[in-house]
Amino acid sequence: MNTSEVAKLLGVSASTVQRWVKQLGLPMEKNERGHYHFSEEDINLLKGIHEQLQNGTLLHEITPVNEKKTMRKGAVKAVENDKAIEKLFTMVNELEISLNAKADSVASYQLLQHRHEIEDLQDQVNTLTQQLDLLQKQFNELNFPTQSEKPIVFDHSKIKRKKKNIVSSIFGF
Repeated sequence: MNTSEVAKLLGVSASTVQRWVKQLGLPMEKNERGHYHFSEEDINLLKGIHEQLQNGTLLHEITPVNEKKTMRKGAVKAVENDKAIEKLFTMVNELEISLNAKADSVASYQLLQHRHEIEDLQDQVNTLTQQLDLLQKQFNELNFPTQSEKPIVFDHSKIKRKKKNIVSSIFGF
């Protein structure tokens, strides 16, 4: 059977059958033109794959019937030095605790430094505010003199001057 006949038999498209063959690496025969030629065994294998897919198995999880995937085996080495590992674990925990304590103390120191800087800046602002108030007061006094500070103006026309004698002015009597 060719690809399209197998696809009709399984109820899928021809490209789906080709995809299954390629992705699962199935050893299928090809004719002289490079088209797949399926035998009864191949059709039964594809029916099994189709059933697995219908049951919810993913394509990459399917293993063909005649090809079993071998399970990977790994060796786990037994821990020989449990005490050494435990000691290292304890040392790491102690280092983490001391590192956290150091970070806390540095942060506290920085907060205190910032607090002192803020207090100094507040004192400077208060001093500058007082100086500004004093300067404003002085400026207002200069621009708006009070009644008592107004200059006294003399009327020059009414002042009588005493005439000095020429002789007394010469001799300074």
